[in-house]
Amino acid sequence: MSLFISTAYAESGAAGAPQGAAAFDWLLIIGMMVIFYFFLIRPQNKRAKEHRELVSNLSKGDEVVTSGGILGKVTKVTDEYVTVEISNQLEIKLQKGSVQATLPKGTIKSI
Repeated sequence: MSLFISTAYAESGAAGAPQGAAAFDWLLIIGMMVIFYFFLIRPQNKRAKEHRELVSNLSKGDEVVTSGGILGKVTKVTDEYVTVEISNQLEIKLQKGSVQATLPKGTIKSI
């Protein structure tokens, strides 16, 4: 059987990557972390902060768009919920977090 399979011997001494390669590997890992921070984490935190400010500044009379695409006018604001009038005499109660954007005054009438 030894005719087809050659015998493998362990090499004596330290073989492998040179010493400088370990430092390069660490620089590469740190560089990737920095790239992830600036391209993924930081913009997401900025958007989350803007949405928290939008939700905290909701007031009666604001025209809003929900995450489901419903346009309406805010009629009542509580700590966790907001009541939105979407048609004459038709109001729905939503969580504040579902409000995606506020619209300029008069947008609903122009549509």
